[in-house]
Amino acid sequence: MKRSTFQMLAFVIIAFFTYNTVSQPFQGDIASVLSNDIAEVAKKKDALYVEIEEKAATYEVAPQDAKIDKIWKAQPGLNGLKVDLEASYKNMKKSGEFDEKKLVMKQIPPKIHLSDLPPSPIYRGHPEKPMVSFLINVAWGNEHIPGMLETLKNHGVKATFFLEGRWVKENPSMAKMIIDAGHEVGNHSYTHPNMKTLGSTAVREQLLKTNEVIEAISGSKVTWFAPPSGSYRDEVVNIAHDMKLGTIMWSVDTIDWLKPEPNVLINRVMGKIHPGAMVLMHPTPSTANSLETLITSIKDKGLELGTVSSLLSEERIVHHN
Repeated sequence: MKRSTFQMLAFVIIAFFTYNTVSQPFQGDIASVLSNDIAEVAKKKDALYVEIEEKAATYEVAPQDAKIDKIWKAQPGLNGLKVDLEASYKNMKKSGEFDEKKLVMKQIPPKIHLSDLPPSPIYRGHPEKPMVSFLINVAWGNEHIPGMLETLKNHGVKATFFLEGRWVKENPSMAKMIIDAGHEVGNHSYTHPNMKTLGSTAVREQLLKTNEVIEAISGSKVTWFAPPSGSYRDEVVNIAHDMKLGTIMWSVDTIDWLKPEPNVLINRVMGKIHPGAMVLMHPTPSTANSLETLITSIKDKGLELGTVSSLLSEERIVHHN
């Protein structure tokens, strides 16, 4: 029994060494090939990833904080841009080569926002944002509104209409037409008084009543206030701020209430248009007949058109390749 056990043990030992001697070279070759392939893939991945990392700084843009400008008062901030390393690598890994057209950027918000600033009127958007906003103040001119809405629709443009509260109460269906067309609506006082000389209680009443009639139709909170004739004092801006309304002015004026010829109005606006511009207008024949040319001319300058909220947002406009 003892001899039999030793014979079995010897057989197992001999078989083990025989197996290793015969098979090990092949196992070594396979392991070596697999190891080299994995190392090569890892090396290639790391090289591309490292290249993206190294070049990322070239494409990054620092965010800009909102601030109070000495001339333009409150100015919104603008998001910065940073390369999304993982998403960019994913876009390039198939080819294994760096391609700036396949870079994915993510927006980085500034530290100071428009809402962080003390109460102050806003005359324009960020000067580096290639967008323009039409401010359409409405207290009269009903006959021109449908045509203007049609022109805006045909060109895919959204504007901000500042509505007088009394006008909304008397023309609810037309106010709803503006809202249903997807445009933004703001507060333009209730009876179009001179807000600069109006008492504080009356100012609050003007703003509150207008918000109520607009919100009853829109179902949304009003966030912007445009003083009639651009007349205000600091207290008016403070009161509006307390009511969570930003005070909106303008940087380009059509002066359409003087009923200029369309070519005069167009030349006036295009001579002053700029990135971040807020263009004041009303439903007048001059503006109605100029609107299409204004839109195409502004777009031809590489500027987008959007609502006040879009213009004043920190979102940076990025054109993808």
